[in-house]
Formats: sequence, C-alpha cells, structure tokens
Amino acid sequence: MTETASTDALPLAGYTVAVTAARRKEELGALLDRRGARVVYAPAIRIVPLSDDADLVAATRKVLDEPVDLVIATTGVGFRGWLEAADAWDLPLVEHLRPARVLARGPKARGAIRGGGLVDAWSPESESSAEVLQHLLSGAEGPLEGRRIAVQLHGDPLPDLVSGLRDAGADVLTVPVYRWVLPEDVAPVRRLVSSVLAGAVDAVTFTSAPAAASLLSVAADMGLRDDLITALNDRVLAIAVGPVTAGPLDAAGVPSRQPERARLGALAREVVARLPERDPVLAVGDHTLQVRGHAAVLDGRVIELAPGPMAVLRELALDPGRVVPRPELVCSLPGGGDGHALEMAVTRLRAALGAPVVETVVKRGYRLKT
Repeated sequence: MTETASTDALPLAGYTVAVTAARRKEELGALLDRRGARVVYAPAIRIVPLSDDADLVAATRKVLDEPVDLVIATTGVGFRGWLEAADAWDLPLVEHLRPARVLARGPKARGAIRGGGLVDAWSPESESSAEVLQHLLSGAEGPLEGRRIAVQLHGDPLPDLVSGLRDAGADVLTVPVYRWVLPEDVAPVRRLVSSVLAGAVDAVTFTSAPAAASLLSVAADMGLRDDLITALNDRVLAIAVGPVTAGPLDAAGVPSRQPERARLGALAREVVARLPERDPVLAVGDHTLQVRGHAAVLDGRVIELAPGPMAVLRELALDPGRVVPRPELVCSLPGGGDGHALEMAVTRLRAALGAPVVETVVKRGYRLKT
C-alpha cells in the first residue's frame, strides 16, 4: 500500500468498519461510506425465504386452529411478510386476527399492522420486548392465564418475552416469520474473524442478534472464539443496533455500544460518535495529530499509511514525547523486521506526513515532537 493524503477529513476517514447484516447491508454500508469509512461486508447470516419455510406454514395453521386473544407484532417487515405469505397460501390470517388485540413493539410494526387491515391497540415508547412483557404482566390487557397469544418472531426467539408469558399461564404460539441460518459461503465471515484478530478492522456492526451469535459461532469453529472475544474487548468496537441485538455479545462478555433508537441511521451516527473519540487529538509541536485505524489526521489532513509506517506511528503516539527504543519499534512492525526495515518505515512515515513531527534521538530511538 502506498501513502496517500486527502484534505477531506470525514469523521470516519481512516477507519475500517465491518457490516455483518444480511438485509439492508448496502444501505448501512452506504451510510458509513459517505462518512469516510472503509467498509467490509461479511454477512454472518442468511434468511430462509418465506415461501420456502415449512415452519412458518405450520405455525400459521396452528394460530388458525382456535381464536387468538392477543397478537404481538415485533417487526414491521416480519409482520407484513407473515400476512403476505399467509395470503399467498390462501390462509385467512387477517380475518382470523381481526377480533384479537394486536400490540406493536415499535412504529414500523404498527405501520405493518395498519397496512394489513388490522388495528393496533398499544405499543411501548421504548420499542422493547421487555416493556411489552411488563405491560402484559401488569394486567393492562387483562389476566393472561389461559389466554392464547401469538408472538411474531423475526430471527430472534425472544426467550424472555415468551417464557415470561408462559410463566403467567398464557398459551403462547411463536411464529418464526424468518429463520436465520449460516450463509452458504462462510469465507467472508472467516476472513472477518481473521481481520479482527489482525487489527485490520476498527469496528464491527450488528443489526440482528443472530448475526452476532453467528460470528461467535464461526470463530468457535475456527478455534478462535476466545481470541475474538478478547479482540472485541480491547481495540475493536462492537456496535449493535439495540439491546436485543446485543444479547449474544452480552452473554459472551463482549461490551457493545448502542444508539438510543434502533435505526440504521442512528447506528451509523453511533459509529461516528464512538470511533474517533477513542483516538485523542495530540498536540505535536505546532501541529495536531490523530492516529486512526489505517491513517493519520495531521492538521485536518487525512494521510493513509502503509502497515509499517502506521505501526511505528501508533507506537510513538501511545506516549507522545517518550523516546521509544528501536528494539520496541522493530517488534511493532507487522510480520517482524530488523533495524533496516525500521529505518525504511520511519523514512516513509516522515515523507508521508510532510512535517517534522517524528524526531530521532541518537543512539536511543524515536519520539513524537513535543
């Protein structure tokens, strides 16, 4: 890689962000790309089409067996897809659900309910399944004992919601609108695991719990699950669209950042907020310097660097002004190296930066100018 410079310091310029989504991945990628990120696509799951899913047919027929008292729509695309699939199979689902109280987990689910010709009775402000459960357990919709409740799932089995309703005595019918399975080609996911471990990715985004679980599962198959968890605890940020999505990460001990609202735009803004804040802007002589994932931002100018110069700069920036001994810097070079390789990396770094910010301390090493 050759060093290149740009004066367009977009907020994510110099960072590499991975997208694990299967659905709407191009939309999320475009949001990140417009903010300057280098985007890596590694869909960690595959959606089984509705028309091919015998499980959905069986669940729908079970719902139709007897009247339903309550319906919980968890996602707009999922609930709409369920109604459309039932119509394609000539199953009278809408008519069957019309007498029921239909609850929406969020505004998109509410829109799908209305679009399908049904009436939404209630939805939580938080757009969370936990608040739906709390609402039902409070008795706001009447006693739950013996009542028949259909819960539309969208990839995530929602164990807390389902078990909470069953513990209250309800007859819960789960409707798996989509099933998530591993992608037919897992090579991109394997490459993502390797890239995270190599430090070539700065953040990994998740838009569904199954995608997070799938990434951990693929890493386990590679014998690298613990290493992946360590990397996601150290330098690589895990950013989930919401708390449900973050569930598998929480269970594995991986901290994650989440936007206040579970939306793709909010997820992209969360990446913008969280990545640059971890890399301080340093005062180096008369200049300002920020060391990002694969680039430096010097006085507002984005300078992409090859791995060797980048490794040297990152080591020097850990403690500006400290003289870093040559042996330490040699050890930081990717793939190892020697004194000559270090001198070449420093020469290329200075040439790329174009400003005297890296000083030589004779017989000792190098440091950033203070």
